[in-house]
Amino acid sequence: MSSPVAAVGGASVTFGAVRALSGVDLAIVSGEAVGLVGHNGAGKSTLVNVINGGLTPHAGSVAYDGAEKGLSGVAAARAGGVRCVFQELSLCPNLTIAENARLMHAGLAGFGWRSRARNLVEAKLSEIFPGNRIDCAATVSALSIAERQMVEIALNFLDVSGPPQLVILDEPTSSLDSTLAGQLLAHVRAYVSGGGSVLLISHILSEILSTSSRIVVMKDGGVVANRPAGDFTVKSLVEAMGSVVRDKAASGERAGRDQAPLVIDLPAVRGGFGFRAHKGEVVGLAGLGGHGQTDMLLSLFRARSGNWLPHGPGDIAFVAGDRALNGTFPLWSILRNLSIGNLSALSSRYAVDREREAATGTAWKEKISIRTPDMHLPILSLSGGNQQKVLFARALSTAADIVLMDDPMRGVDIGTKQDVYGIIRAEAEAGRTFIWYSTEMDEICLCDRVYVFRDGAIVAELTGDEIDEHHVLAASFSGAAA
Repeated sequence: MSSPVAAVGGASVTFGAVRALSGVDLAIVSGEAVGLVGHNGAGKSTLVNVINGGLTPHAGSVAYDGAEKGLSGVAAARAGGVRCVFQELSLCPNLTIAENARLMHAGLAGFGWRSRARNLVEAKLSEIFPGNRIDCAATVSALSIAERQMVEIALNFLDVSGPPQLVILDEPTSSLDSTLAGQLLAHVRAYVSGGGSVLLISHILSEILSTSSRIVVMKDGGVVANRPAGDFTVKSLVEAMGSVVRDKAASGERAGRDQAPLVIDLPAVRGGFGFRAHKGEVVGLAGLGGHGQTDMLLSLFRARSGNWLPHGPGDIAFVAGDRALNGTFPLWSILRNLSIGNLSALSSRYAVDREREAATGTAWKEKISIRTPDMHLPILSLSGGNQQKVLFARALSTAADIVLMDDPMRGVDIGTKQDVYGIIRAEAEAGRTFIWYSTEMDEICLCDRVYVFRDGAIVAELTGDEIDEHHVLAASFSGAAA
């Protein structure tokens, strides 16, 4: 066997009372895709930061093939050919794509570097995502979250001063629709076949099983399984993570949902379908990313919430998918991030009742399994998936009649997903309406009614047995349900 591209030996990391890694060993060799799975807080992100040099383990070692002696941390990782696509995207929004490429690759220097950078990024984007329409002269802030994710992936696969040896992909498809995700995974398989190495982290287990040659399962800061991918099924993989596979709730299982009162009824635009939602329905928004689904959610939210004060208490709530941009308050505690959406119910005489606020935080910490020893810790002390749980708790702890969800399961582990699905269904049964944009077909299939978007218009309305991948894809590409 060839020498490891990157090897971690006995790595341990602690943050105060929290033991994030406990004696972890992991070696990655050329020509393999290693799938890394585990629940939020299992230690995956900490291990990634150890491998990419961003975090020095308190015990143990990290070594890279080809790195110069004397180098350590990020410098050693870069010299060893390690690249990392972070779950929380790291692009500078005020810079152009070419300028971000220059920051990542020092070899892009000298006269004409901007033109060279644009050409390299355009070529790599076309290689990984054929048919993309990203303008490589654009400023990153002008891109959608899916386009930002595509750009960051392309930048990490660039060959400027030398090809990458190991590319770490942390939830790389979390903002991509099924078509873009398929293109990326096909590129990963081709890259690995050519001798490259990939560490793939994803909560979409089908991606892990179809792409990985070996799967490593983490739990509570340690490795609990490390076997060839062929030894696992979805069921055994979930069980290794410490969860139980539950049967999916079938869409359309509640009788009489069409007879419930309408809470939203919008006319058709541009020759497409109108939009309606009944009390107690779970309505899905599907189609290729960037075709108007998020715009629909934002329009609904603006129409119901007003500029300063809500039209009425608990009318509508919003769960953002891009938590860093639209969801969390990074300088606040976990508890404050949760309670900010329900201050009127937690206040007495215009002041927040701290005991009531703490009780609400404790209740939702247990209900949705937010992994933290103290709700007063900063929100950024949580993993990305646990931050997303806080946003769910913020919305669901209110009395909102309508909950809008903008691809909210990004980076959330399968156990929590199943818990949230159960909560959503129970809340819908009690009369709350959910309008849910998702890039995951499994989640679309949980909805009672699905609207497929194309070029900013609704081109198909699906119900019951019509809600499946075939009908969604047919409508997404042809503009009419098949």
